[in-house]
Amino acid sequence: MFLFPFFQQENDLLTITPEQGSRFAKEIANDFNPIHDPTAKRYCAPGDLLFSLVLMKHGLYQNMHFHFQGMVGKSTPVKFLTPADQSIQIIDEKEKTVLDTHFDGHKIADIEQLDALESFIRGYVSFSGHNFIQILEPLMQKHSVMINPQRPLIIYESMSFSLETQQFKEAVPALTHSELQIDGKRGDAHLYFDIFDNGKVIGSGKKTLILSSLRPYDAPAMQEVKDAYIANKKRYELLA
Repeated sequence: MFLFPFFQQENDLLTITPEQGSRFAKEIANDFNPIHDPTAKRYCAPGDLLFSLVLMKHGLYQNMHFHFQGMVGKSTPVKFLTPADQSIQIIDEKEKTVLDTHFDGHKIADIEQLDALESFIRGYVSFSGHNFIQILEPLMQKHSVMINPQRPLIIYESMSFSLETQQFKEAVPALTHSELQIDGKRGDAHLYFDIFDNGKVIGSGKKTLILSSLRPYDAPAMQEVKDAYIANKKRYELLA
């Protein structure tokens, strides 16, 4: 399974080193958010890697909902609890839930059906990793708000999807529309997407992100944030 290089497991504890989390973000999700850099003071493991590990360990179901309740810091051990009541939980060393997953419907793929499972994981995390510049920045500009350019923090709150078929060769999510709900200095960005296989819609989903410390949109300041993001990507590609 292509995810094996991005974690290690000893008994029932799983750890993701900063280097592993950073490699997954950059090489699989094409996500260059500095919070996933190994040297970042506020480093956290990519939520999309945790999502991928749930699918690798427990399979892909027809309907799934992922709720992120905490961040996984540098090499923080986590544990998958035994699934119960159509729920899968990942907890940290303090027994705090970091990811709560609910599922129902048919199981579509698992570790023994690698092609479908890997296609779905790669398709979704690639879509998810492109959220900042391609989707969120235009959305903030549309609503005349922006995140703090000095501490740009966007929190992955949840994601859900439903699949209409158990048979597909390639799962490719594509944005259908987005919206930003603003409450004071907080914004909830909702990204709606369809999932395609060979041009045919096979499912749909929704991803929600929390934007904090909102302030009036400042084009030059926002451009600096985008430039820093692009520069981070170029540095990594030159060293790869």
